[in-house]
Amino acid sequence: MQSYAIDSKHAPEPIGPYSHMVRVGDMLYLSGQIALNPDTMELNAASTETEVRQVFKNIEAVLKAGGADLNNIVKLTVFITDLDRFNSVNVVMSELLSPPYPARSTVQVAALPRNATVEVEAIAVAK
Repeated sequence: MQSYAIDSKHAPEPIGPYSHMVRVGDMLYLSGQIALNPDTMELNAASTETEVRQVFKNIEAVLKAGGADLNNIVKLTVFITDLDRFNSVNVVMSELLSPPYPARSTVQVAALPRNATVEVEAIAVAK
């Protein structure tokens, strides 16, 4: 089965050798997104909730480039530097996502690129 990369002009440029998303059949595999503002490439981290909202804006921009949206997500992996911020992640996700919610794993990590406190990667099914 053939795979191909999909990048979005409305998401932050990758900060390494990776694609925003790779499509294989109907499956969309999104690289992790941190809260980089795509216009400035600066971290949008006034609060944890602000950071999570920017992360999901970036994810949404990548999904849109592949003809999908947040409702197409089936699996999320959340990387967070402090599990005490976990409630803020849940608050934002409950506002942006609808039942049935995607499956999810959450992992506390020592550090993330650009001193972000949250990174989220996703798997989605194309429309």
